Amino acid sequence: MYVLQTKNEIMKNLLIAVLCICMFCSGCVADNSNAKEEPLYSSITMEDAAVLLESENDYLLLDVRTEQEYFSGHIPGAVCIPNEDIDENVAEALPDQEQVIFVYCRSGNRSKQAAEKLANLGYTNIVEIGGVKDWPGELIVIGEE
Repeated sequence: MYVLQTKNEIMKNLLIAVLCICMFCSGCVADNSNAKEEPLYSSITMEDAAVLLESENDYLLLDVRTEQEYFSGHIPGAVCIPNEDIDENVAEALPDQEQVIFVYCRSGNRSKQAAEKLANLGYTNIVEIGGVKDWPGELIVIGEE
């Protein structure tokens, strides 16, 4: 026995089927709005960095403190580009986006900010190493005699 449906009944059933499919699909999509995003850079301790810096040679050591802080004492071999100056123009000073760049500041806050900025600018080998206050070695002081 065949049941004949009117156009309205067919449209109603079709609408219900489409709504069910939409509800089902929306439940399958994960809600990542509360998920914490993973940083685009890696972090290691200053002690681990000291060991790596002794054994590696193809890297850039980046101090992101102010120039005044840099002159008051920095890790040997470091270059200074203040965190505030890291923007799309940093490519002039850091042309190789694939070079390993160890980033540090005074305590670790600005180095995390700078590492994230660099990663967002396309740098692919950023290693955030925290603050110079934890550096186990000697510091270079410029301007004091």
